[in-house]
Amino acid sequence: MYVTLREVLAEAQSLNMAIGAFNTHNLEMLPAIIRVAAKEKTPVIIQTSEGTASYIGHRNLVAVCKSMADEYGVNVVLHLDHAKNFDEIRKAVDAGYSSIMFDGSALPIKENILGTKRVVDYAKAAGASVEGELGTVGGTEDGVVVAQSEVCYTDPEQAVEFIEKTGIDALAVAIGTNHGQYKSKTNISFNQLEKIRDAVNGFPLVIHGGTGVSDEDVHRVIDLGIRKFNVGTDLLVNWNIASKKAYNELKENASNRNMVLPAQEAVAEVVEHRIKLFKNIA
Repeated sequence: MYVTLREVLAEAQSLNMAIGAFNTHNLEMLPAIIRVAAKEKTPVIIQTSEGTASYIGHRNLVAVCKSMADEYGVNVVLHLDHAKNFDEIRKAVDAGYSSIMFDGSALPIKENILGTKRVVDYAKAAGASVEGELGTVGGTEDGVVVAQSEVCYTDPEQAVEFIEKTGIDALAVAIGTNHGQYKSKTNISFNQLEKIRDAVNGFPLVIHGGTGVSDEDVHRVIDLGIRKFNVGTDLLVNWNIASKKAYNELKENASNRNMVLPAQEAVAEVVEHRIKLFKNIA
């Protein structure tokens, strides 16, 4: 079924697991992600940036996600990630996206609350869920760079206020992860995450920059309340490596699908490994 973020996170909460949120950078990545989720019998969140949504087409993405959810019998969420432009948010909601992440993390908290609440009011009127962000995650996301000097951990008391005043369905927290980190592993502040978890009393928490989190730390953060786990760079890097190899080896008159299929397989391997981890089975 084509569902909302709120629905799949409720299931994750009840089973003490996380739902994988995988950034697709083109339409060809998307089937590989959904097929693996169906094989692993878990819901899946397909994420796009504003740029990817415009490149592929919002309604094209909605149509494919709905069709494949029905075909494979798997719960699929289509989520607009790190959206800041309200016009782009409205475009996604009107096209049928089932979830929106408003990123007001760079704003003062009052402005973040006001901006997030505006998105919540619009999205929920159409039946879509909303994720907010409090605190600042470093690194590079879709060309936007946040320096380490600008990183700010999520404050537990502010998190409670933010959730109460916005009506969001999930909260992305800053605890030391970085967007785009794949050559090294993240030093997570588990102490900060535990404080946030205790303050928000079981509210669904989200990790951005999930590629940099070690396999060992995945289980620990899930036990501390993480219910949505974002993975983007890992997919992009492995897609590009496999695609580059195929393009270099095949003749120029070979069918383009022969270049795409190895890249899809590379993405599927990453997704399968991650979903198994996110199930949080000892």
